[in-house]
Amino acid sequence: MKFKMKDVGFTTSLEYGELHVAGDEQFGFRPFQLMVSSIVVCSGGVLRTILKKKRLEVEDIAIKADVTRNEKEANRIEKIHIHYTIKGNDLVESKIASSIELASKNCPMAQSVKDSIEIVETFELV
Repeated sequence: MKFKMKDVGFTTSLEYGELHVAGDEQFGFRPFQLMVSSIVVCSGGVLRTILKKKRLEVEDIAIKADVTRNEKEANRIEKIHIHYTIKGNDLVESKIASSIELASKNCPMAQSVKDSIEIVETFELV
């Protein structure tokens, strides 16, 4: 990846399109938003694949992320609480819970930060 400086922030061209990154939301995505998004969407994508392989009938997955940052330490991300709302037919809580554990172990983004950011995952079935 190659980034080019703008008046505020940086930009890069990727296969999907142009990505603008800046500390000010008016000029691009903030770095912490991208980091949280990467971890959450990676976890959700791996979970979706696992549920599909287990032939569980999932109609929809919504994900909410609550982030805890430490202002005293450069506003670093300390914790991400990922909450899945899963809609489907005949879903069994124990199978979903084990699938979330497996997804966490197989998500490259979550594994990349496992010793520096606490990731807590919960879910509800609807």
